[in-house]
Amino acid sequence: MNFIKTSIDGVCIIEPRVFSDDRGYFFESYNESVFVAHGITNKFIQDNQSQSAYGVIRGLHAQLGTHAQAKLVRVLQGKVLDVAVDVRHGSPTFGQHVAVELSEKNNRQLFIPRGFLHGFSVMSPTATFAYKCDNLYCKEAECGVRFDDDFINIDWQIPADKIIVSEKDKTAPLLKNVIDNWK
Repeated sequence: MNFIKTSIDGVCIIEPRVFSDDRGYFFESYNESVFVAHGITNKFIQDNQSQSAYGVIRGLHAQLGTHAQAKLVRVLQGKVLDVAVDVRHGSPTFGQHVAVELSEKNNRQLFIPRGFLHGFSVMSPTATFAYKCDNLYCKEAECGVRFDDDFINIDWQIPADKIIVSEKDKTAPLLKNVIDNWK
């Protein structure tokens, strides 16, 4: 596996070694000892999967306090633009984001540490998205920030008239209105 550092400390792109032949392909998507050797020591305890249509934006979401989650995300089918926004209190990159294309073709994964908002947009007709979490989901600890917050300024790579967002995500607060949540 190839571990690629991003512009934000802690966020890492993982490229597996893919073995292909006329039967198909094989790759190792997770190996605890390899991840630990690259500084990712999180113990993943919950796996989630979703399927979405073109234009869907899910996010930006996080879990607060003791329920914060690190995530290892990947696409099983289709293509997404995956986004991690730094909301770690005191971080020199607070409010900045990393955006990475993840697809069934490039087999890339993104490791997102605790202290980040997360979201993705679907860039193919459909996409099946899977992720590991190092903490269990807690409804009372969930929070979100608007996907179109001008301060964060994410280009979701979806035309405005094609964006599909849940009511909850449409009405989420701006980052400046919830900044104290991450102190």
